[in-house]
Amino acid sequence: MSDPLYPFPLFRFHVEFRRQEDNDIQLAHGAFSECTGLEATMEAKVIKAGGVNYGAFQRAGRVTFATVILKRGITSSRDLWKWFSHVNERGKLAFRLDVKILVFGETELAPPPGEPQSSPQPSAEPSLTIQLFRALPVKFKSGDLNARATEVGIEELHLAHEGLTFL
Repeated sequence: MSDPLYPFPLFRFHVEFRRQEDNDIQLAHGAFSECTGLEATMEAKVIKAGGVNYGAFQRAGRVTFATVILKRGITSSRDLWKWFSHVNERGKLAFRLDVKILVFGETELAPPPGEPQSSPQPSAEPSLTIQLFRALPVKFKSGDLNARATEVGIEELHLAHEGLTFL
């Protein structure tokens, strides 16, 4: 909608997995219904100066990142499982990937003259891109094999990472 105060829709997103060396090649992708853990925490360093009795000085410290959890996902390939199993096999290197979470908003289409205003349509271009640097899969949980269950292919995928940006 054109109203700048309209809430930004965060329910349409797609996840892409790419290698850092050739970021233009998508290695795996998936659609998930929930993404949690997009947070960074900076631990402030407290400096107590002699003779200053009112408070302490605060300096920037180390930044840590939470584990990102992708829940209830589907994908058309087994690439995410292969990535996880490759990382935990004995004697293999921890293969890291950059992860892009593309959030799609809504775009308002102008109706033809004389017709009522239609509802906003999904945007083809992402409104927000969240990037995780050098992600490493630390937990992979598949859905249960049960005919009555409502689980999907990938129940949870936990990713540890070394950086987070919002573009």
